[in-house]
Amino acid sequence: MRILGWRVPMMASLLIWVILWEIAGRAGWSFLIPPFTDILRALGEIARTQTFREPPFFFQKNPDNLVPGGGDFPYPPKSTDVHFEFELVVALHKGGRDIPAERARDHVYGYAVGLDMTRRDLQGEAKKLGRPWDVGKAFEQSAPCSEIVPVSAIGHPEKGAVRLAVNGAVKQQGDLNQMIWKVPEMIAILSGLFELQPGDLIFSGTPAGVGAVKRGDVLEGLVEGVAALKVRVV
Repeated sequence: MRILGWRVPMMASLLIWVILWEIAGRAGWSFLIPPFTDILRALGEIARTQTFREPPFFFQKNPDNLVPGGGDFPYPPKSTDVHFEFELVVALHKGGRDIPAERARDHVYGYAVGLDMTRRDLQGEAKKLGRPWDVGKAFEQSAPCSEIVPVSAIGHPEKGAVRLAVNGAVKQQGDLNQMIWKVPEMIAILSGLFELQPGDLIFSGTPAGVGAVKRGDVLEGLVEGVAALKVRVV
């Protein structure tokens, strides 16, 4: 299938950080969500030097979860606790296995911003039972995504404000330079576990402040120097 101008293979997984947040991987596209330093500040010097990094954990989303351009997000069934997670999105135009981190940027076509919408109550039940998170993460229209901006236009952003507001009130705020796992490292890790493909998308991390939404809410996200996204919960 083709989404936003290129093929999206039937693959996608998510990398989960227990303390902070998650990473998405393959199933039509890739989702990675490494942590920012906010919560780890409590760990003192370990957090400041970034010498302590939990190994990644993966889960999956599906190609039909993607909503190009944002717009309306239908509140999903079987849940009363749906959360937003806003992050930078990395789009690949070259695939491969065991991609070295120092060459990973050569595989990046461009960047976007996106939301990893989550049925938190169903995810929580799955966690307690030690089951996969598919019902909490991989539901229809759970991944609104902005237009992808090519590297030729913006380069490879390493710093810039990451912000999400709900009904005008800022809920998530951070900076790309706070990411513990950098984009080249994400690509290297994923390509060691899966053969990446052109069209894979990597959702690259969400700051602290994730929270619940209700019908009628308007979500407006921005990654400075990259793109913006507006979504209404219906």
